[in-house]
Amino acid sequence: MLQEPLLGPAAWHGPELADPDEWTLSLTPVQLAELDAALRTVRRRDLTLLRCTAADFPLPTLAVELERIAEELEHGRGFALVKGIPVGRYGEAAASTLFWGIGQHLGVPVSQNADGHLLGHVRDTGRSLADPATRGYQTSAGLPCHTDGSDALALLCLRPAASGGRIGLVSSAAVHNAVLARQPDLAARLYRRYAVDRREEHGPGERGYDTVPLACWHAGKLSLRYNRCYLESAQRFPDAPRLEPADIELFNLIDELADSPEFRLDLDLAAGDLLLVGNHAVLHSRTEYQDLAGHRRHLLRFWLTLRQSHALPHDLWADPHRADSGAGRGGVPPRDVIAPPRRGSRRIPHPTRHRATPKESRP
Repeated sequence: MLQEPLLGPAAWHGPELADPDEWTLSLTPVQLAELDAALRTVRRRDLTLLRCTAADFPLPTLAVELERIAEELEHGRGFALVKGIPVGRYGEAAASTLFWGIGQHLGVPVSQNADGHLLGHVRDTGRSLADPATRGYQTSAGLPCHTDGSDALALLCLRPAASGGRIGLVSSAAVHNAVLARQPDLAARLYRRYAVDRREEHGPGERGYDTVPLACWHAGKLSLRYNRCYLESAQRFPDAPRLEPADIELFNLIDELADSPEFRLDLDLAAGDLLLVGNHAVLHSRTEYQDLAGHRRHLLRFWLTLRQSHALPHDLWADPHRADSGAGRGGVPPRDVIAPPRRGSRRIPHPTRHRATPKESRP
């Protein structure tokens, strides 16, 4: 357990970061030309999306900036914003290929769901979080502060909402410091293991929840993982460890801190904005949003294992599939099951789905 306040660039407060130039990379004409050239290279080589590597997507000067951003995610503020990707000119298919190529320079994509999707779409599907098989990115609901199940999160905005959908970022170290200062007895509870709902993405015979600590202090690095929705919905399983009143008090304090303007940095993503967030260092939230006919919010999403990621205890990932390996750590273990096609539809392999022997399509 970390028993002293954590100092350094990771322990920031929102009002301290009022100047976006400190954490924003605005693409230059040279870097935009590199993206165009890399996209032409992928097309000329007729590469499938899953086979496209960083070497296949050369970015002579932008790659240096992406390496700096990866360092910032690990050892700095824990987030960065890239502005100016001309997604309207590219269209969805080309923007997806470009997003994949940029991601290859940052890390290894890991599965975001039990279907093995490596590149996800964040948009409202009309589903409700009251359904335990639904996850937040499939709804337009407001999402309180949380972290995702990977080293890093990448979001490329293709189209913002008609209204709402503001992103909030909060330093995990600043929240940890505040809990430690205000109620050290609750800070100790951060290091206990809790049941976290797997939201129906477990295989037959597997347990419907994981047990993981919220906080980890290892090799001089703090990692904080938190999703209250999943912590509370895991209580539906009779054999899950029970939450105690002090746990609810801890969750209330985390939420209070993360929702405070003293801690939170708010962002409105525009089309062409690429937001990168280190899940070990930063909590993120989203306000409810509204779509209009012909104007629906749409983001592309990666979960990434950073190539230079810091060490973590081997058992921090509750499932052995999520252990540190060449395939990346974190993510949702894909089920080795291919759902039958709906009646009247053709079986078209998903271009960004990972299987043991993927039948890939072209980007």
